[in-house]
Amino acid sequence: MHNIEAAHINGKFLYYAFVAGGNQVFQHQVEINKINVFPVNDKDTGTNLASTIRSVIDNIKPHKSYKTTVNNMADAALMGARGNSGVIFAQFLHGLSRETLNKPSITFPEFAESVHKSIPYMYKAIANPAEGTMLTVIKEWSIFLNSQKEAIHDFRNVIIDSIAILEKSLAETTLQLKILKKTGLVDAGAKGFVLFIKGIIDFIKHRNIRDIVSGAGQNISLIHTEELVDEEINYRFCTEAIIKNLKVSKNDLQLILRKNGDSVVVAGSQSISRIHVHTNHPAPLFHQLKDLGTVSYQKVDDMVRQQEIATKRKWNIALVTDSTCDLSQELIDYYQINVVPVSLNFGDHQYLDKVTMQPHQFYDMLESHPEFPKTSQINEQTFVNLYSHLASHYDAVIAIHLTRNFSGTYTNSVKAAERIKKEFKKPIHVIDSKNLSGALGLLVLNTALNIEKAESLSSIVESLKKNVGQAHIFVSVRDLKSMIRGGRVSKPKGFIANTLGLNPVVSMDKDGKSLLFGKTFSQQASLNKIFRHIQKLSINKTVWNYMVLHAHNLQGAEQAEDRMKRITGKEAVSTVDISPVIGMHAGKGAIAISILLTP
Repeated sequence: MHNIEAAHINGKFLYYAFVAGGNQVFQHQVEINKINVFPVNDKDTGTNLASTIRSVIDNIKPHKSYKTTVNNMADAALMGARGNSGVIFAQFLHGLSRETLNKPSITFPEFAESVHKSIPYMYKAIANPAEGTMLTVIKEWSIFLNSQKEAIHDFRNVIIDSIAILEKSLAETTLQLKILKKTGLVDAGAKGFVLFIKGIIDFIKHRNIRDIVSGAGQNISLIHTEELVDEEINYRFCTEAIIKNLKVSKNDLQLILRKNGDSVVVAGSQSISRIHVHTNHPAPLFHQLKDLGTVSYQKVDDMVRQQEIATKRKWNIALVTDSTCDLSQELIDYYQINVVPVSLNFGDHQYLDKVTMQPHQFYDMLESHPEFPKTSQINEQTFVNLYSHLASHYDAVIAIHLTRNFSGTYTNSVKAAERIKKEFKKPIHVIDSKNLSGALGLLVLNTALNIEKAESLSSIVESLKKNVGQAHIFVSVRDLKSMIRGGRVSKPKGFIANTLGLNPVVSMDKDGKSLLFGKTFSQQASLNKIFRHIQKLSINKTVWNYMVLHAHNLQGAEQAEDRMKRITGKEAVSTVDISPVIGMHAGKGAIAISILLTP
C-alpha cells in the first residue's frame, strides 16, 4: 500500500514503519539504558532492545505481502533477541505473526485484532509477569486499538491518537512497581516501546522513507551508560538460547528454568523457542537442556562484569581475550579480563566454551558422543557489541587472541575494532598471540600486570608485541584417539603410531602454526623431553613464569608442576584444566607446559 488512507496495510508499509520505530529506539538507547532498574539494574535495556530491532532490520527486506513481512520480522526478532526486553518484544511480534490472517494486506480492524490476540503470547512466555512494565503498556495500547476497530477508514488518526494512551500508561508504571516508585522512574522496556510507536507515528505523518532508510543504514553502536547503582546481583549470568523441536511443553520448560534462576522468559513455539533466564550455573543448565531439544544458539552475558565495567573499573585500559586463553577464574576476575567464548558444537547442539560447557562435561561427551565436536570462530558482531560497551567506559582496549592460523577470531576482532575506533575515537589494539592456551594466558597475564602498574598504553603494547615471540607451549599427548577422530592425524598413520606406542609432543612455531616437536614411546618420556628443552631455553633467558595444563589429568599435572618447580625455582601461575576447544584435539589425559621467557 502506498496510501494509508486506503484502509489496508501491506508488507512494505509495515517494513518502513518498523524501521522508523527502530530508528527512534536507536537514537534514544542511552536514555533507555539510564532508567533501567528492573528486573536487574544492569543498564542495558536500551542496548538489548536496539540490538533486537537491529537483528530484524539487518536480516529482512521489504516485501509486498503483510503476512510474509510480519512472519519474517517475528523469525528475525526471535533469532536476534537480546535481554529480557528484547525477548518480550520478539514474543509480541511472534504473537502478531501467529494471529495475522494469511493475506497480502490487512484492514485496520484486522490489525487491531491481531495486536489484541498477541498479548497472551507475551504473558504466557514470562514465568512471573509483572505489571508496570512493557507488558502493561503494550496491553493497554492493544485495548485502545481494539476499542477503535470500527474506525475502518481512519487508521492514520487512530494510531496517532494512541500515543496519548501510551504516554499515560508509561507514566503510571512508576506507581505499579516498588523499585520504580522508589526511584521515581518509568519502566525502561515500556519507554522503549513508546518510543518505537512514536517513530511509527512520525512515519505516518511525514512518510519520510528516504530519511528512514538512511537512518537505519547508519552504524549505531550499542551504547552503555556510566550511571549504574551498585547493587547486589543475585544471579551472575544473563543467559539466552534458541531451542528447536522442544520435547516438553513450554510450561514445563519454564519450571525447569525457574529452578535454575529468575527473570524467566520462554518465547516462540514448540518448533523454535527462545529462552531467557538469569542464573549462576549456565553449564549444568545447558547440560540439562540438551535432552529437551536441539540447542542451536546460546548467549551468556556476565552481569557482574558489566557492573564492574560501569562502576568498579580498577584501571582505565580494558583487556580482552577469547576462551582459548587458559587462566584461572581467580586471575580473570581479579584483573577484570573480558573473555569472549568460542562456540563448540556437538552435532546440532551448540555450547559456549568454558561457559555453558565445562571441561568435566566436555570429556564425558567427547568419549560418548558419536560425532566429533567442531568449533566456530567468534563473529564480528560479538566484538562490535563488546568494544562499543568497553569504549563507552574505558580510555583504551587491548585484545589478545589465539593464533590467526587456527581461527578467524583474530580477523573478526580486528574488523570490529576498526569500526568502533572510528565511532568512539578511542584506541583499540588487537594482537595475534601466535599461540593459544597457557601461552596465550601468560601473555594476557603479563599485559594485565603492566596495566596494573599504570604503564603507558604504548609501552604496554610494545612490550606485548615483543613477548609474543617469547611465549611457548608444549603439549604431551597421551594417545592419538582424538587427533585421529578430529582429522589432525590420518587413520593409517594413527594406527601405526598407536601400534608402536608413540606419544607425540606438539608445539607452535614462530608464525603461530602447529609444530610436531618430537615423538617418544611414553607420556613420561615426552614430558622429560619437554623439561630438557625448557632447561635449554632458559640457559640464556629467564622463565618469567609458567603454567601447567591438563586434559582431565590433575595427578599428571601435579607431577609435572613439581618438576617445573625444580627447574625454575618458581610456583606455577596456575594449574588448570585445558580449554575444551584445545583439549578436543589433544585428547583426555594430555599434559601441557606453557612458559613465557624474558631476556
